Amino acid sequence: MPKNLAKVQKKIAKKKGNVSSLHENSRDAKRLRRAGARSEKLEKLAAARGRATQPLRTYLARDSTELSTLQASRRPGRPTSTREDTLKQQRNAEAKEYVSGLWLPDMEDRETVEKLKDWSGEWMNLNTLRFVRVKQDGTRHASSFPPKGQS
Repeated sequence: MPKNLAKVQKKIAKKKGNVSSLHENSRDAKRLRRAGARSEKLEKLAAARGRATQPLRTYLARDSTELSTLQASRRPGRPTSTREDTLKQQRNAEAKEYVSGLWLPDMEDRETVEKLKDWSGEWMNLNTLRFVRVKQDGTRHASSFPPKGQS
């Protein structure tokens, strides 16, 4: 049975003809409503994931203006500066980590937020916080910090 709204509409149109001539409580109308609700739910989920990863993408692009000015100021045929090389390496490393998943404190957990407010900056206290791993596609997985290779 198709789950995509377009596929459901196509299948019903093939069977019945005009989709707008369906009875309100018919099986096909119910299938259309379910498929519409499903596609709407998936769109909302995709939008929420996009909003959740926007601050991370902004953070990863923080040095893009400096990198572009360094590239523009370099004469053609000249080697790259050490600062430009450093920025490129840093950007590549952070992009790889973002694809595999960044470890971040779980800001949706009230207890973790309170502990972060009281945090003195010592590494010893990080194990008391709850961490999540946020991947590029916006998925979040519960994790521990420092990573032990399993999460």
